[in-house]
Amino acid sequence: MRIRFVFSLLLAVSAAAQPRGRLGPLIEEALERNPEILAARKRVEAARQRSVQASSLADPVLSAGYSANGGPLPGQGLGTEPTSNIGFMLSQQIPAPGKRRLRGAIEAKSADAATQEYWMAQLSVISRLKSAWHRLHHNYEIIGLLDRNRTLLERIAKVAEIRYASGKASQQDLLKAQTQLSLLALKRERFEQDRLAREAEINVLRARPLDTPVPRPESIEPRESMLTLEKLAGQAQAYAPILQRETANIQRAELALNLARKDAAPDFTVSGGYFTMGRMPDMYQARLDITLPFFTRARQRAAVAEQAHSLDAARRTYQAAGNALLFRLKDDYLASGASWRLMRLYSTTLIPQALLTLESSMAAYETGQVDFLSLLANLTAVLEYEEGYHEEMMNYHLALIRLEEATGLELVEE
Repeated sequence: MRIRFVFSLLLAVSAAAQPRGRLGPLIEEALERNPEILAARKRVEAARQRSVQASSLADPVLSAGYSANGGPLPGQGLGTEPTSNIGFMLSQQIPAPGKRRLRGAIEAKSADAATQEYWMAQLSVISRLKSAWHRLHHNYEIIGLLDRNRTLLERIAKVAEIRYASGKASQQDLLKAQTQLSLLALKRERFEQDRLAREAEINVLRARPLDTPVPRPESIEPRESMLTLEKLAGQAQAYAPILQRETANIQRAELALNLARKDAAPDFTVSGGYFTMGRMPDMYQARLDITLPFFTRARQRAAVAEQAHSLDAARRTYQAAGNALLFRLKDDYLASGASWRLMRLYSTTLIPQALLTLESSMAAYETGQVDFLSLLANLTAVLEYEEGYHEEMMNYHLALIRLEEATGLELVEE
């Protein structure tokens, strides 16, 4: 068999094709089953119940009792003594106007922040699932590439063995070929281990047993993202859950400051009662109690100062989160652009040139014009460039996935 025919194995597709799968169903499954998402959803539902509790009135107080003359027992002196009676009173505490509304609004903003954390949990799980999926695809591609190169190298080694038997090659050629085969096996083992780890990660994210089969990712055709950094930044500023959460925290702090200022306003307690006097006319009682904040001014001033500092801290936190988000956007945007350009360089220049050089050296090796070490170096160069192409394709998609998590946009089609 001519070695030129063997060269075509580099571009051949493996005959044992494993069934391919899509990422979409896995994402749907993760959204339904992932415990992080489910826990975040329950935290939102719990937070939404606090607003009603905070804005509700305190429970009324029912008091029952008696007054007796001539003895401690109920009814003694009833009807003969004007101070003897049996009855009850009902009291209701009423906060100053606006306090209940503010307390409810504060908890509503806390629920808004919890809602944004729920969206953040969804984006995080989807991002990690997509990243694991593309790493799994990368592992399959590199394993297939190593297998094809191993097949080619084994056939080249047979040719070298034939040349050695005829006295046209040295024993060193055979030893170098065997060493390279061992290196390919070592590298394949590392990628096989990472493949199993990525499958386990996918199963964890979709809440399945770790040994649940994961389909091999279907072929991924990279597409250049046409969005600009300004578009991504605008989308993040408007819709990024982390910024929306910090906005809700600022609004909550503003409401808490207003409530602290209202704490100086007096609260009321309204009471009403009925007492039977026996043969004497019944007695009715009504009372209005007002709290006088004479001894709480220092405490109230400290509470206002505390909430003012908390509001300033919330605003600084928003600013810090925005700055970090913009840096992350630019970093990932530049990384995706660099990976795309490197992919183009590998696919249009380096790999075609290396393949032509390898084909030429293989033909020359048949006639003894090129030594085995040069042929091996050219084969290694092809493997290195193809690995580099797949590495940059993975890095490109991972950068886009991170941009998706930051902006909520769908940049990687599945």
